[in-house]
Amino acid sequence: MRVKKISPCIGATITGINLSRELTPGLAEQIYQVLVDHLVIVIPGQEISASLQLEFARHFGEIDRPHHTYPHVDGMPEVTLLEYDENRHPDTNEWHTDLTYRKNPPFASVLYSKVIPECGGDTLWCSMYAAYEQLSDSMKQELADLEAIHDPGSFRNSFMGKEKNSKSMDQRMFEEGSALHPMVQTHPVSGRKYLYVNEGFTMQVYGYSMPDSNRLLHFLFAHINQPAFQFRHRWNTGDLLMWDNRVTQHYAVSDYLPQYRRMHRVTVINDRRCG
Repeated sequence: MRVKKISPCIGATITGINLSRELTPGLAEQIYQVLVDHLVIVIPGQEISASLQLEFARHFGEIDRPHHTYPHVDGMPEVTLLEYDENRHPDTNEWHTDLTYRKNPPFASVLYSKVIPECGGDTLWCSMYAAYEQLSDSMKQELADLEAIHDPGSFRNSFMGKEKNSKSMDQRMFEEGSALHPMVQTHPVSGRKYLYVNEGFTMQVYGYSMPDSNRLLHFLFAHINQPAFQFRHRWNTGDLLMWDNRVTQHYAVSDYLPQYRRMHRVTVINDRRCG
């Protein structure tokens, strides 16, 4: 297995492995360590089925329940199908960390490219370590004890409309409601601090007036959007990418429409090494 950094603060490419073969515990541990060190890993040139992708993901933790909105691969509800073209448009086109409106957001995602447009459709990732570390000392001090409210916002409409009765809607609200998270968190493995706000789901700083909250969040969202904290991946068919959802944000650029794009995603809900 060979590892090559993609950018100084985020991303690494792993070559010399074939995921269509059985993944040994030792190799899985090496891959995990690269993920912790580099936040996003790129494993190019893989020819794997949805079942093998799911098997790969299970080496790292428990698999999340089926997505509340997106379809899934036939017969495999844990493998989300992200399939877009001129008639089906993606519903996220901004920086976000997945599912932060849950009390316990997922640890990681594994995304595999099945069909890639001729051009466009890149995905960007951003390191929240770097974003935090480049804040001023005074800003770090202000954020140290703050919490923020995370909520699906308008994204909630996409699954509320599918509920047929008030009981099922109450259950969905319980599962996919709002959550309060510290704005600065410490990674359970590396021990490093990182910024934990995202434009997709962070709605308000708890205890701040809305004008004051908006000023602070808008500053942080602009701060995060710096190329020095990021890398941009140009997809090829057969690329498998995995990212640590705790300490990254990502942005799927929807500039490829009306071209067709098909991806398979598996979400890992907990980090097995953290108990």
